[in-house]
Amino acid sequence: MKKIRIGFAGLRHGHIFGLYNLARQNEYLDVAGVFEDSPEGMAEAEKNNVAVTHTDYKSLLAEVDAVAVGTFYADRGRLCIEALEAGKHVIADKPLCTRLDELAKIRELAEKKSLTVGMMLDLRDNKNVVAAKELTDSGEIGKINNICFQGYHPLMYGVRPDWYFEKGKHGGTINDIAIHGVDLVRRFTGSDLDTVIGARCWNFYAKQCRHFRDSAQFMLKMSNGAGVIADVSYATPDNHGYNIPLYWNFAISGEKGMITFNAASEGVSLYKLGSEPVIVKGKQPDRIYLDDIVDEIMNPAERTVTTETLRSAEQTLLIQKSADRNDG
Repeated sequence: MKKIRIGFAGLRHGHIFGLYNLARQNEYLDVAGVFEDSPEGMAEAEKNNVAVTHTDYKSLLAEVDAVAVGTFYADRGRLCIEALEAGKHVIADKPLCTRLDELAKIRELAEKKSLTVGMMLDLRDNKNVVAAKELTDSGEIGKINNICFQGYHPLMYGVRPDWYFEKGKHGGTINDIAIHGVDLVRRFTGSDLDTVIGARCWNFYAKQCRHFRDSAQFMLKMSNGAGVIADVSYATPDNHGYNIPLYWNFAISGEKGMITFNAASEGVSLYKLGSEPVIVKGKQPDRIYLDDIVDEIMNPAERTVTTETLRSAEQTLLIQKSADRNDG
């Protein structure tokens, strides 16, 4: 069996090292090289025991079938486009890119060259998300009318990489965090974004960095008529990290009942008229997001991963653009 030769490009965010470890464990992938040309990325590579093999991106592209991109957010679009132009599949940490024109070019190249574009949308693999998806797919709560979600994060100023707070490198809190929530809303409802009713980003917590808009909220109408209200602010006190109920907390209401859960809850709470609440426990899936991406690379006629990745990325960028117009 011929393995997919995958290279890593940019080691500027901790997420990419998780993907690196997953790739090394995947029987269909061969980690064939790592590109990094910044002192900061080199330091992160050393800290995570990853050997940098290339300081020239084009030389890496010449030796691989696919590229995993993990540079700073505003540079990801460029690296993805260059990889696709070279005929390579792309797996990116989220966000995929920070501009709609970059996304349009990524879509154009992927379609023209029949290449796969995937993203690290690993919240799909959370056992409670899996259970919630099974409940919504089965019609247990009927047609979905509204979804509220929070994706609170700790700011960790001084702990996160310096580039995170540099002007022009981050690309927006909604595009950074809410991509997970928007992707799951699409999966739960089976519909796409229809209208951004309202969106706002503003600075509150990062007082050392006033241009960094760390608070974000939005309201949406989906194409099936469902409403969505979300808050993805850096509101969690740093000492509590990701250990709070509002780290990926969802309430989904339908015509027959509602479900609530968060990323770490005991299970999914199901509430139906005339019945006592029930806790539905999920199981870790046998397959993860990376397996679906690898399957599509090996079977190019199947385009679901690329289609869904690009739609979720585009709709999140549209929400971010709406918030940017409001300017706080």
